Amino acid sequence: QVQLVESGGGLVQAGGSLRLSCAASRSLFSINVMGWYRQAPGKQRELVATFTSGGSTNYADSVKGRFTVSRDNAKNTLYLQMNSLKPEDTAVYYCYARPRVDVYWGQGTQVTVSS
Repeated sequence: QVQLVESGGGLVQAGGSLRLSCAASRSLFSINVMGWYRQAPGKQRELVATFTSGGSTNYADSVKGRFTVSRDNAKNTLYLQMNSLKPEDTAVYYCYARPRVDVYWGQGTQVTVSS
């Protein structure tokens, strides 16, 4: 199992930045894939970014060039740096981890971008 605790959400003006953190209860080397999803009101949860144990990253087209996913293995923490935020980025952001087959989720953190 993996416990995930997110932090770093908040209210920011359009064009601003936020960094989300996701602290895992086990070594990131033991987790095949980690990443971030988001869910806006009335919309389905969508994939934002992924980070594999091999170091590969992938981003949704809507955030490419603005968001960066990274990790600190010593702290067992995954990050999502979000720059040039837009009102349409407003959502609850969820960290997830897939060590092998099962998927684990964090509790979510709210990001609100005002225009």
